[in-house]
Amino acid sequence: MDVLARGGRPMGLSELASVLCLPKSSVHGLCHTLAASGYLRRTDAGFFIGPAVMGLAHAFLRHTSVAQEFASLWQALPSPPVETVILSVLVGTEVIYVGARNGNRPLGLAFTEGMRLPAHLAASGKAMLAWRDPAELRVLYPDAALPRLTHKGPDTVGALAEELAQTRGRGWSIDDEGVREGVVCFGAPVFDASGSPIAGLGLCAHKSMLDEASAALHQRTVTDLAGQLTKRLGGSAPKASFPPSGPNP
Repeated sequence: MDVLARGGRPMGLSELASVLCLPKSSVHGLCHTLAASGYLRRTDAGFFIGPAVMGLAHAFLRHTSVAQEFASLWQALPSPPVETVILSVLVGTEVIYVGARNGNRPLGLAFTEGMRLPAHLAASGKAMLAWRDPAELRVLYPDAALPRLTHKGPDTVGALAEELAQTRGRGWSIDDEGVREGVVCFGAPVFDASGSPIAGLGLCAHKSMLDEASAALHQRTVTDLAGQLTKRLGGSAPKASFPPSGPNP
């Protein structure tokens, strides 16, 4: 299922067996069992992810405390932000959105639960990566080159390391059209009781509507919201910072 999700397309039994390094007969049995349960579906082009996985995703989201606290956070605010605010968790080198409160202004990009994006491009992802152990980052990003979704965003490990150092220094991250052209997002980390970043918040707005004052307001808003969410989870910001070298030694 992970292979199919990463590939983003249906795959036949022979291709799956080759990628998984398993006998075709074993893959045949696995796929047909998963298809019978609705976790895979068979198409003319092969097998792909089925609708039953949504039930698993929703069950996970319902019992994820950070997602629950994110949802209840808005009830305690006198005036929630008009811009889109998202909550994500880090899985490998990707962020998965586990909560979204879409704003009043259409962004041209719908942030929905379950959406995945490269962590080194998303503001919420960079907010979490900035407070990860450098040794862990070297494992996550062993290659010098990094993919891009637009013409902006860090495209090397060195550029990412520099951004992460800046993020730690100021307390918030920025995605300046790295995910979508014309959209800027500001991010901040959510910490647990040990001071580890367990989630990231992102506040997104149209770049054409940003000026110095509104950008500063969004930065304060996302860091304040992340701080409130951290407190709700019994967390605390780390007392020690990592050296500015980031992923590279």
